[in-house]
Amino acid sequence: MTFFDKLNTAIARNDSLLFVGLDPNPEMMPQHKTGDLIEDLWTWLQFLISETANLVCAYKPTLGFYEALGSRGLELLERTLAAIPDDIPIILDAKHSDLNTSTTFARTIFQNWQVDAVTINGYAGQDHAALFLVHPDKAVFVLCCTSNPGAIALQQYPQNSSPFYLHLAREAKTWGTPEQLGFEVGTTSSEVLSQIRAIAPERLILTRSIWAEGGNINKLLTAGLNANGSGLLIPVPQDILSQDNPAKEIYSLRQEINQIRLENSQEDSNCSVWLPDVCLLDKQPHFDLILQLYDIECILFGNFVQASGATFSYYIDLRKIISNPQIFHQILLAYADILKNLNFDRIAGIPYGSLPTATGLALHLNRPMIFPRKEVKAHGTRRLIEGLFHPGETVVVVDDILISGKSAMEGAAKLESAGLNVEDIVVFMDHEQGVKDRLRQNGYRAHSVLTLSEITETLYKAGRITEEQLKAFEESC
Repeated sequence: MTFFDKLNTAIARNDSLLFVGLDPNPEMMPQHKTGDLIEDLWTWLQFLISETANLVCAYKPTLGFYEALGSRGLELLERTLAAIPDDIPIILDAKHSDLNTSTTFARTIFQNWQVDAVTINGYAGQDHAALFLVHPDKAVFVLCCTSNPGAIALQQYPQNSSPFYLHLAREAKTWGTPEQLGFEVGTTSSEVLSQIRAIAPERLILTRSIWAEGGNINKLLTAGLNANGSGLLIPVPQDILSQDNPAKEIYSLRQEINQIRLENSQEDSNCSVWLPDVCLLDKQPHFDLILQLYDIECILFGNFVQASGATFSYYIDLRKIISNPQIFHQILLAYADILKNLNFDRIAGIPYGSLPTATGLALHLNRPMIFPRKEVKAHGTRRLIEGLFHPGETVVVVDDILISGKSAMEGAAKLESAGLNVEDIVVFMDHEQGVKDRLRQNGYRAHSVLTLSEITETLYKAGRITEEQLKAFEESC
C-alpha cells in the first residue's frame, strides 16, 4: 500500500487529520521514574502510541531528537518505529539536505526502517527529491516555510508580494505527483497557508507551529484545508502529550477540528465531505463506509420491485459512488485488500456497474484491465472481449453486487471462451442466500467486502434503521 492510500485509510478509519510528534524530548516528558533517561523516554513514547492509535492519522518522529541522544537514541528510534501499528503511516521528520547521502539514507529509512514518508530540505532542488521519489510507494514533504523569526529575511526575499517560499512551492510541485510530494509548512499566519493552498490546491500540507500563541486555529484551518475538508495534517499540541490522560484532550481536539472541517467545506463544492455522527466501541471494520452508503442513499429500505419481478424490502444502488470520491476511494481500498491476496494477470470488470471500480483498481494496483462486452457490436471489430490479453492468462472478475451470481458467471464464461482462466470473483456486496456456494459448484471462488446482513446489523446498531425494518429484512431472507 502506498503512503497516500495508507494515510487516507487511517484518516477515514480514525476520522482524524491529527498526527503525533513522537519526539524523545526530555523537557516535554513527565518526571523520570527509573533514572535511566532512555528507558523513561521509551516508556513515555509507548504510552503515547497506545493512547493515540485510534485518534490520529499518522506519527511523526523527529530524527534530530533521537540523534541527539547518541547511539542509544538511534536504538530508541528503531524500537519506537517497531511499536507503531502497521496501519498508521510514519513520517520521519529528517529535514534531509545532503545530496551525497540521499540514496543510502532513502534506502535505510524506507527499506530497513519501513518509514512511509520523510521531510526534506528543497534547497538542493529536484535532484535531491528524485532520490527519494524513486521509491514509488513512499512520499516526501518539502520544507516550504518555517515559523522561525530569523528565517523571515530569507523566506520573504526579495519582497513580501513574491516571497521565496511561494517560488519554492511552485517549483517543487513539479517534482512529483500529489500522491508522492507534499509541503511542510510552519506558520501562525493564515495568509501564508492560504497562499500555499492557492498555489498547490491538490497537495498535502504538513503543518507545524499552528498552536503557537497568536494563531487563530479556525482561520488557519480555513486557509489550509482543501475544498473537501482535507489535505491538511495537523499536529497534536506538545503540551497535551505531557499530560497524564492525553487521549481525552486529543478526542476533544479531534471533534473541534472536524466541526471546523464540516463548517468550512465549500458549499458549492461538487465533492462533499462526510463525517460520522455515531461512536460505537465495538465497530464493524467498514462501519463508517456502511453509514456513508446509507446516508447518500445507496442503500434504501422499503418495498422495491427487482428486475426479476420479485419484491424486496431493500434496494441497493452502488452507481452513485462514482460521484463521491471520498467513498469511492474507500471502496477501492476495500476491494484491493482482497485482490492483493489473489493470483491473477488481469482484472475484468462486468459491464456496466463495475467498470468504474475495475478501472480504479487497475490504476491502483497497476494491473491491466479488460472487460467482456454485454452485447457484441454488429460493426467494427465485433470483439467479445475489449482490451489486450493472451490466452492462458488468469483473470479476476470484479462485480458490484452478488444476488444470483448470473451476471458474474456469464461474464466469466465469455472470458473463458476466449481462452482465459477465471478462478476468483470479487464483489463489494453479497446478498448471501447460498450464492457463493452456487459459484463454488461452478468452479469459482467468490469473495465479498461486505454481506447484506453485516450492513443491516450495522445500520440497526447505529440507529439508521428501525427494529421493524431489520425484521422485515430478516423475514425476506
